Amino acid sequence: MSKSVREEARPADPQAVGLADPAPLGLAGFAMTTVLLSILNAGLIEEPAAILPVLGLAAFYGGLAQFIAGLFEYRRGNTFGATVFVSYGAFWLTYWWLVPRVATVDAHNGLGLFLLAWGIFTAYMAVAALRTSLAVFAVLALLTVTYVLLAVGEFQGGLGPHVITRIGGWFGIATGLVAWYASAAAVINASHRRTLLPTWPR
Repeated sequence: MSKSVREEARPADPQAVGLADPAPLGLAGFAMTTVLLSILNAGLIEEPAAILPVLGLAAFYGGLAQFIAGLFEYRRGNTFGATVFVSYGAFWLTYWWLVPRVATVDAHNGLGLFLLAWGIFTAYMAVAALRTSLAVFAVLALLTVTYVLLAVGEFQGGLGPHVITRIGGWFGIATGLVAWYASAAAVINASHRRTLLPTWPR
């Protein structure tokens, strides 16, 4: 076998192959799951079984797909992207596991603490996002407010969604829509190889 044939048969060096940007996938998984859950939190749909599609998305799209996107960000050397997507992928997987177990018990204070902790994490990630783009910063800034409002709503307790929880739901809808825009901008701009949807990079 000649040298040239042996070289052609050798597997491609993964370092030499360009990796696709995983951020649009991570943002899309986050956006869709956030919008659907936030619609429920805002009280726009109140049927009990409406949580089932959210749990499905939380497990596979907001959770698993976003977690994988974060691992690819690690592969690309993007500390910010890896931390964001792995963390929120883990959040949605935790949500998928948690909801069926707290549905029949009083865990308002525990859930409030859980959401507040995520609000703290999101706040410092928003500070880090000041060095990325305005679109990503807006997602994390809105999400910080969403977590804090949802935490306050849980601390208030009571039957049914608290008014603060409903307000948090509206902020969550806004968060998801901005994340969808950021995802769409990344895909469309990359596909057309020019900026059609600006994200205002810093």
